[in-house]
Amino acid sequence: MYPLKYKTHFSIALIALIFSTSCTKLDQGLNSTLTSDQAKNALGVNGTQLLLQTAYNDVGNPYSDPGNIMSMEEVTADQCVVPTRAGDWDDNGKWRALKQQTFKADGVDVIINMFNALNKLNFDATNVLAFNPSKAQAAEARFLRAFALYQLLDLFGQFPFRDPGDNLLNAPKVYTGDSAVSFIIGELNTIIPDLDPANGIAKANKDAANMLLMKLYLNRGAFNNRAAPTFDDADMQQVITLGNAIIGSGKYSYNANYFDNFSPSNSGSKEAIFAYPNTSGVATNNSGIHNYWWATLHYNSYRPLAPQSGWNGFSTVADFYNSFGVTSTPTKTPVDTLLDQRIGGRFYKGCTDVSGIRPGLLIGQQYYEDGTAEKDRKGNLLKFDPNISADLKETGNDLEIKGIRIVKYVPDFSGNGKNYGGGVSGNWAMIYRYPDVVLMVAEAKMRATAADNAGALALVNELRTARKAAPLASMTLVNPSNMADPGTLLAERGRELYWESTRRTDLIRFGVFMKPWALKPASDEAHLLFPIPTSALAANPNLKQNTGY
Repeated sequence: MYPLKYKTHFSIALIALIFSTSCTKLDQGLNSTLTSDQAKNALGVNGTQLLLQTAYNDVGNPYSDPGNIMSMEEVTADQCVVPTRAGDWDDNGKWRALKQQTFKADGVDVIINMFNALNKLNFDATNVLAFNPSKAQAAEARFLRAFALYQLLDLFGQFPFRDPGDNLLNAPKVYTGDSAVSFIIGELNTIIPDLDPANGIAKANKDAANMLLMKLYLNRGAFNNRAAPTFDDADMQQVITLGNAIIGSGKYSYNANYFDNFSPSNSGSKEAIFAYPNTSGVATNNSGIHNYWWATLHYNSYRPLAPQSGWNGFSTVADFYNSFGVTSTPTKTPVDTLLDQRIGGRFYKGCTDVSGIRPGLLIGQQYYEDGTAEKDRKGNLLKFDPNISADLKETGNDLEIKGIRIVKYVPDFSGNGKNYGGGVSGNWAMIYRYPDVVLMVAEAKMRATAADNAGALALVNELRTARKAAPLASMTLVNPSNMADPGTLLAERGRELYWESTRRTDLIRFGVFMKPWALKPASDEAHLLFPIPTSALAANPNLKQNTGY
């Protein structure tokens, strides 16, 4: 078995932080009590910044390791699958339960882990506000809290909330529905003027906050009724106004190479709006971003570490590959006249010349850097096969090669390959990117009362041109009978944002999440939300279990 390696970031205990503050001496007797004001004074400015950094650290692992938020957003959707391969990747059937949307309350550990992780971010960000933060520090903390609350609302339909100073003997209040959306919108509108204009992509910044506002307005109708989303024109106009301001700022542009957004040097990406930082060769607070390629690549994919250079799990399906409109299968290089750059298959310096790996969708025969054909552990040619068994259980001689693989983040081979899988890779985790802003504006234009389909198509074709893809002659929002239809905005979002933890949210908003697709039958409304962990229900009676669990 090759389970994803989960890391847990623990909160800095307040008492430890106070007593480790070298500039402050506290003479506290046995059984004496430290008042709130004394604690605030003891912490000081530097201590408050440490608390804020704790909240920032909370962002790393949930949004970097594909076994976390990505599993909830992507494995439950149509572009990601984790088949069981004999004894590997069974994990008590959790990957099948996520893919086929049969998960139950407390039945899948990642659901419990991420509810707790997001609420830890919620708590740690709120904790900053209790210790005399500057206006800028408070704004950053409230952005991080709003970021966590949005994700909790998206996944679980509710979130607990406690203000600093609330009586800890009382259960936190819980927000649901439109009141939850309105609360987060109000928080963001309040703090945006106080965010430091100099904040870069690794910190809470104005564009990230406005992008989060866009997501709230765009998804408001889906959050209020996931089974039958509606779209208020005023919300769509907000999305357009906010997005156009970001587009018109001139701060962002498309990278010449799509995979530069995900390379070990992607901290300088022209498309990045909010990201979690990592440093090649430095393990401190490194987020585990290397799991993105370890989880999908074959055991033999990187020759110096074979047969332990991948876990041979996460894959994608033929329908997603076909959504690119391809007419042939690339071998070592794509052969279509116009082939979307995002599908991959191209040489990438620093990766292909070291390992043979060509970032993107890996299909067919794989090769090492010297052109030698790779083989699986049984000695068969390593030809990734798009055909996955309907029951998601692979057996037989070809079990190791089933499933198209995705290498979204370019493996970090710096340090003579030592960063490839040692938790010290330099790729920053891309959380918000500029193309999502453009695609949200295009969607809002199409959903507006006075639809601007031509304007939406122009935005999408500008993106496609940057990705070396042929322009679309026309575009609809969605084809409910064929989610892989290349001529839809839903498909374009899939091509641009695959494996970036957005797909489930998109499918719900586009009204197709419960439909059958490859490897999943039609599902019920209960699975439009994840179950609240029973431990959380026991701790907070204001939380209510979601219907159907």
